[in-house]
Amino acid sequence: MRPSSARLLNILVPIKRSIDYAVKIRVNPQQTGVETNVKHSMNPFDEIGVEEAVRLREKLKDAVKNITVVTIGPTKANEMLRTALAMGADKGIHIEIPETLSPEPLGVAKALKEVVNKEKPDLVILGKQAIDDDAGQTGQMLAGLMGWSQATFASKVEVDEPRGVVTVTREVDGGLQKVECKLPAIVTTDLRLNEPRYTSLPNIMKAKKKPIEKLSAEELGVDLRPRLETVKVTEPPKRKGGAKVESVDELVAKLKEAGVA
Repeated sequence: MRPSSARLLNILVPIKRSIDYAVKIRVNPQQTGVETNVKHSMNPFDEIGVEEAVRLREKLKDAVKNITVVTIGPTKANEMLRTALAMGADKGIHIEIPETLSPEPLGVAKALKEVVNKEKPDLVILGKQAIDDDAGQTGQMLAGLMGWSQATFASKVEVDEPRGVVTVTREVDGGLQKVECKLPAIVTTDLRLNEPRYTSLPNIMKAKKKPIEKLSAEELGVDLRPRLETVKVTEPPKRKGGAKVESVDELVAKLKEAGVA
């Protein structure tokens, strides 16, 4: 039995639809960005966030009241929400935007702030970065907008629900750092935090019955139009093949020819 005064935790996990990690990235013919007519999947770092939220509920039992996943993306991003629901989340929120719109981290953080104010989670877990733009800014910006404590690059997360704190082990240059944050808090996930589970067919079928709420940027009162304009995107120059040399003198001569020695 849990004490009647014990805190029930609500967890929010933002997720992003991104180009699948196994796809070879190519610049589009217009040179305005990369080719997006390819396979997409849930951003791997966000998938780790969903897995961690589900594991916390398995560990804390009935102390976790609700796990909500939220995404900002086109209609097809609904598939990512269904995947997260099949992994164990309870409900989804879809902020639908045109496929041609690519929000920047600040716009995403402002939209998430409105969702946080609406859902009132105790803990927000999201990926440390998205593998498409590699910005790595949204979690920190959300914490700043909310005025909440934050722990980034988490490789271990422990929630002390009676005390209302989350302890995060994070990887830093010198090794491991352990930080303790008062709830509510923002946590961003690193690769070594966990390995996401495969979704079973029964859970995929159950996920179809779980609720997904549709919202728009206008309803949230946020402007998701990017502030930066990409002028041109080009592929890096092709790498030239190497050559074998027979001696140090020949190596030095080759380096001089290349202008690097």
